[in-house]
Amino acid sequence: MFNKIIVDILNFLLIALPILFSVAYLTLFERKVLAAAGRRFGPNAVGYLGLLQPLADGVKLLLKESIVPAASDKKLYLLAPILTFGLSLIGYGVIPFTDKLAYLDFSCGLLLTFAVSGLSVYGVILSGWASNSRYAFLGALRSAAQMISYEVSIGLTILCLALFARSLNLNEIVLYQKESGIFLFSMFPIFLIFFISALAENNRPPFDLPEAEGELVAGYNVEYSAAGFALFFIGEYANIILMSILCSVFFLGGFSPFKAIFFMFCFIWVRAAYPRLRYDQLMRLGWKVFLPLALAFFLLSCSINLI
Repeated sequence: MFNKIIVDILNFLLIALPILFSVAYLTLFERKVLAAAGRRFGPNAVGYLGLLQPLADGVKLLLKESIVPAASDKKLYLLAPILTFGLSLIGYGVIPFTDKLAYLDFSCGLLLTFAVSGLSVYGVILSGWASNSRYAFLGALRSAAQMISYEVSIGLTILCLALFARSLNLNEIVLYQKESGIFLFSMFPIFLIFFISALAENNRPPFDLPEAEGELVAGYNVEYSAAGFALFFIGEYANIILMSILCSVFFLGGFSPFKAIFFMFCFIWVRAAYPRLRYDQLMRLGWKVFLPLALAFFLLSCSINLI
């Protein structure tokens, strides 16, 4: 029993530590790309070319005093960032890094990924509710409505891929693309719906309405500081990496670091290139444009596979 616990802890660390390292340097990558887009230098003072800046940011957040609002629900307040961080790690368990390397390789890995993605909204809702702040609660409500609306479109696009691959196993979806060609070209409209919905689900610009600084100060995490804020931050960027990996698995025939980095760059490029939408435009795009399109492609995929 004790040996099994040790093995489980080591397996968790094998997943968590590379993710934390990747998240740290994704923040540096983002700041460098945004600086280049704005003709600025970006981080360049801490270490060679600013390479130690993520370490300095992490140490600063961990050493700061964590302030818990007096009127908050303290248990839920502390649980929310832990839940967000934990759920962001679970999705990596089913990723097929190679043909034979996946922590959890089972027949319904696609459903687990979709389920974990849907559960992430609870961390946001809990943070807004437990903070006992109107700004935080309004940001949480916005985020919940936004994530649910785009989650439906993501689910339908994923089902389209599963219908063609005739499997809910991520590894078999990759193998199907190796035999029949990648989905990026044959299902390009579905890729666009998936990628744009992924931006909205992760509250990334131009869909970052739950964190709109001018309207909500900082959204659902406005009452968090130090380690609590860091966990929300890590969870958000871990989900960006996860979605980039899933894009490469679903549409480019399998995971590789270069494919994932390309999609991470796309997440950042969109932030640099496009202004924030209004909230009504955001919801109209999700319910009146993407949902009917995703449903139409799903029904078309069903028809093709029944012939």
